[in-house]
Amino acid sequence: MSDDLHFSSNYRDLSQQYGTGSGFQFEFYCQSCSDTWRSPFAPYRSGQASGWVREIGNFASNLLGGLGNGLDNAVEGLAKAGWGGSRDEAFKEAIAAAQAHFHRCARCHNYVCDRCWSTDSGLCQTCAPDLSTQVQAARHQGKLEAAMDNAREFGKGQAGQVDVATAKQLVCPQCGCEARGGKFCPDCGFRLAAPDECSGCHAKLPAGSRFCPECGERTSAPVAKA
Repeated sequence: MSDDLHFSSNYRDLSQQYGTGSGFQFEFYCQSCSDTWRSPFAPYRSGQASGWVREIGNFASNLLGGLGNGLDNAVEGLAKAGWGGSRDEAFKEAIAAAQAHFHRCARCHNYVCDRCWSTDSGLCQTCAPDLSTQVQAARHQGKLEAAMDNAREFGKGQAGQVDVATAKQLVCPQCGCEARGGKFCPDCGFRLAAPDECSGCHAKLPAGSRFCPECGERTSAPVAKA
């Protein structure tokens, strides 16, 4: 194995330097689907020793006096001194193991897992999508687009039932509430479906008029408050 470390950034370092659980472990993930693979845990003995010394520090201090703290510091210093080299060796082994679980795409240079790798093309499935999958997806997309076209045509057929000639009041002139074209205000009950023209002279009536401004004919609409 080369002394150089070459790998993509698709990993997390889960290693722990100090404590009884001290050791090396790395988590690699597929750059297509994000599925992960973890390298086997490799214990870091010097770090574990410092953890045990810390756990029995009080007992050691009682037996050895000030030597207990000195022993603790010495073991912790030893663990820190050997950490870098030991981590690099563990990382090399983890990379070698990870390469059996991931493939490097020659086109996009991403590392992908077996499920996202196309053996036939030698590329990831993002760069070389599976043909059967794409055909099935295209068939579904075609059904969806055709159904939407049919729905639009059906909607056009229902358009004849919609009154587009009659003016609708969208805001109540009495309380200002949104009326949404209804016959009565949903907030104050004000009648919004007043006749648009005078029943006598057929002149256009302003909203809320009690009398026709042209002939004086009384209307059925109540007066809108200012």
